[in-house]
Amino acid sequence: MGVEQVVRLTRAEQQQVTHERLLEAGRSVLQRRGFLAATVDEIAEEAGYTRGAVYKHFGGKEGLWQAVVDAHTEAHLQLLGETLDRVSSRQELIAALIPSAFTDDQDAARWSTAAMEFMAAVTRHPDAAAVSAAAQRRHEERIVALLEGACRRLHIQPAIPLEQVVVVLGALGGSLGLRAAVDPATDVAALAAGVMAVMFPEPKE
Repeated sequence: MGVEQVVRLTRAEQQQVTHERLLEAGRSVLQRRGFLAATVDEIAEEAGYTRGAVYKHFGGKEGLWQAVVDAHTEAHLQLLGETLDRVSSRQELIAALIPSAFTDDQDAARWSTAAMEFMAAVTRHPDAAAVSAAAQRRHEERIVALLEGACRRLHIQPAIPLEQVVVVLGALGGSLGLRAAVDPATDVAALAAGVMAVMFPEPKE
């Protein structure tokens, strides 16, 4: 019989495993239940830990949410960058900016709704709001940089500064995401495309 070898993780490795499991459980529960309905106990149970682990690693539900958002943002920015590198027309640029929550992506739609719940809840917690706002600004700055390259290549002059365009698109996406959740008959994708067509006018000859 062979000798069974037990792989022992270092304390740092154990902490990293715990962190990643809590992060994944948080993403799953927050998306499924929404920010307001999800509880620290439910997230901890899904990850296989106690609620104390959530507070130790993230400081609470708000901190866990921000960590989940940060991870999601990195994936989104990478995908957006790859997509914008391929666009070859104004129409393709506009299509690339329509949130997946406006299509048949139900997971994205639930995430969009949870994000709006978080934004409403965090207004009562100045410290958490400041952290969220700072992260959002960093996210927006990176989107602006990606759009600058695409607009320059396509010879498109935005109707307003790109810094403002990105803020408006974020606000529009959140509001239309809620509208779609309440009234699925609303063609939110068409509405978003119409607004973006104004923001990204046809290139001048």
